[in-house]
Amino acid sequence: MFDHFNLIAPIYERMIPPPNAGRLKELLRLPVRGRLLDAGGGTGRVSSQLKPYIDELVLTDVSIGMLRKAYEKRSFEVSMAHAENLPFAIASFERILVVDALHHFCNQEQAIADMVRVLKPGGRLVIEEPDLNHFSVKMIAVAEKVALMRSHFNYPREIRAMLVSHGLNVDIEVDETITAWIIADK
Repeated sequence: MFDHFNLIAPIYERMIPPPNAGRLKELLRLPVRGRLLDAGGGTGRVSSQLKPYIDELVLTDVSIGMLRKAYEKRSFEVSMAHAENLPFAIASFERILVVDALHHFCNQEQAIADMVRVLKPGGRLVIEEPDLNHFSVKMIAVAEKVALMRSHFNYPREIRAMLVSHGLNVDIEVDETITAWIIADK
């Protein structure tokens, strides 16, 4: 299968600015002692901003091009892994972050199950996704299908339902942008 992200990795950070780090810090309830996992973290454009607020930062992705760019930052551990099969022990992270990536995971239910597995009791998982309730996001979803990206976008309530099915307490936050934040506590 063609790796679209390997192709755009060299220019990714210039094309797509990171989300508001202050907002993510607030949603993740940082600072906190322990480890943060950035699942599907690409080049680390997001999580690298959060490094000062956590003891250890680990980034996973499946695109070798994205991981190379992340590795160049040398400010966190980089691991090639599918979110559906994370190479970490049970309850090994205090926080997990997924930014604009869940729709790219091959099996979202399985990815959520594995992220819940590696999340410590009392931990927090924050998923930031384009909100499919907006027409422009529906157009992005169509464009990614046409580009053969195999993306599968969900409505925020569908993501919430997946997380609730694993016993997490879940809230959804939206604002005037096309972004939804799904915040889950274990």
